[in-house]
Parts: sequence; C-alpha cells; structure tokens
Amino acid sequence: MECFTHNKTPLFFLVFLATLTNVALGQGTRVGFYRTSCPRVEAIVQSAVDAANRANPGVPPGLVRMFFHDCFVNGCDASILITGPGSERTAPPNSLLRGFEIIDAAKTELERVCPGVVSCADILAIAARDSVLLAGGIARWAVPLGRRDGLVSRAADTANLPAFNDPVNVQIRKFSEKGLNTQDLVTLSGAHTIGTAACALFSYRLYNFNNTNGPDPSIDQAFLPTLRNLCPNGGDGTRRVALDTGSENRFDNSYFSNLRNRRGVLESDQVLWSDPTTQRLVQRFLGVRGLLGLTFNVEFARSMVKMGNVEVKTGTQGEIRRVCSAIN
Repeated sequence: MECFTHNKTPLFFLVFLATLTNVALGQGTRVGFYRTSCPRVEAIVQSAVDAANRANPGVPPGLVRMFFHDCFVNGCDASILITGPGSERTAPPNSLLRGFEIIDAAKTELERVCPGVVSCADILAIAARDSVLLAGGIARWAVPLGRRDGLVSRAADTANLPAFNDPVNVQIRKFSEKGLNTQDLVTLSGAHTIGTAACALFSYRLYNFNNTNGPDPSIDQAFLPTLRNLCPNGGDGTRRVALDTGSENRFDNSYFSNLRNRRGVLESDQVLWSDPTTQRLVQRFLGVRGLLGLTFNVEFARSMVKMGNVEVKTGTQGEIRRVCSAIN
C-alpha cells in the first residue's frame, strides 16, 4: 500500500526530495558514490543488518545511536569503531553501544568483493539507515556516500556528546555546534521510537531524583511502577528497557505521544516536552490543531542526511580502513 501525506503527495517522493535538498549541504558526499567501484555495497550492508536482526532484533536499533555518537565527535568518520586504550569506544558515553559486529561483518564481505574501496564511515551510515527500515513505517531514503575514515579516536573528545540528562538549552547548544538546529534535535530524538536504554541511564529518575529521595515529578505517576518493576532500586543497571513504551518495535510518532503523556524514559527526552520551544515542535509532529504539521518520516530522513554530513572527511582526507577497528 502506498503511504500518503494529507495533501496526497506520495511519502516516498517527499523523502526523495528531502534527500536531494540535503545532498547540497554535503561536503563531497553524493548519492551513488560507489555505483561503479562497488555497486553491491548497499545490498551487502543490508544483508549484514538483516542477519543481525534475525539473530537478535534488539541489536540493530543501536546502530542509529552509534552513528549519532560517531558524527558528534570529530564528524562522521567511523572513529567510534576504533579499539584500543583511550579510544572513543572506551569512553563512558559509548560503553553501552551495541552492533559493532554488524559493521565488522559488512566490512569483511566488502573487502572480499571490493577491497580497499568502501569506508567504514559509509558502512555505518548505510547500516544506521537500514536498522530504521527494519522497524517499518518509513520509506527508504537515499544515503549520500563518499566519507573517508578518520585517523584519530580519543575518549576525551566525547566530552561534548549529548547526554541522557542534558537540559534542553544544553542539547540545543550541542546540536547547534554541529550545524544542526532545534528541529533536527527534536526530530533525531524521535529515533528513540525504536530501541532500548539501560536502566543505569535513567533509574536515578525513579528513586532519588536530584537528591529528593523521590522520583522525577515529570514522570507520569501511573507509569512509575512499570519503570520501577523493570529497574529495581540497586538492581542490574545493564538491563535494557524500551524507550517507546507500547510501540518499541515500530518506527512511528508514538514517541512524541509518550512525551506528551509524561512517559519519556530518558530525562533528555522528557524535557523536550517541558520546554516551550521544543514542546511546540513535538506538538507539530503530533498534528496539534492550529500548528503547521510536520511529517516525522520525512523530517527524520532529512535530519539523518544532514547529520550524516557533519564534518565529513572526503577526497584525500583520512583513509579507507581495511579493518574498521584499526587505523591502517
């Protein structure tokens, strides 16, 4: 069935236009970059993501977060994939990232088929897109490619990553520093419509918020027992909880409904409803009467392309790694 917006324009066409608009914002990336040098690149990456999803459906959604963390630290250059003492991957904000083996599997096959051609940064960009498509509810969008892999990966550089407890003003500043606006912030936060978070990232909201010996008052009191049952006080901090209660396996705008209903799991999510600037954008995604509506699927594709061009390395910059976890 073809999906349409209110004005009957096909959704896939709007996504395509959004992608074309954002290609112009790129720094040397383009759709079809590997058309002749490695035409099977997207099929190979998709195959790796699909295989991982069959083995454990909870892992692929983490690729969006990994891509986000990569792009916000020295640009989208796969520096997040490098292992070793003091690398980005060892930093506390990245300690719970999952899905590295998916990128490695895709890279191994690409090195067999097209040795020395496809960057790890591009593999991650494609895989992040494909992990979203697995959840359905969104049309496939074209990913501009041509990134090269970075030569530096330092844990210290992760200090300015957006954090799970950042207030709205800090989130806006961090996004702005990367050339992303407040609408991009709210849109990309909507990626939490799929995936999970570890109890360690939000359990402080349930028991002793800001040293009050009580829960975060912004949490719906009817929702609090559910979260406490999932994350008992002093329990396993690594246990994972769905970020979009009731629709965690479907890419849709229910994440924004949960914010309105005070059921955002992460503090950084729920505060998007508390602040008037970001609340208005949430309302636009919800189609609140009297406001110019936003179509989440279209805007998400647009913001993903935009973020994917943050401080990219192209041309002769960086390198094409042979193994994603190590500099050549």
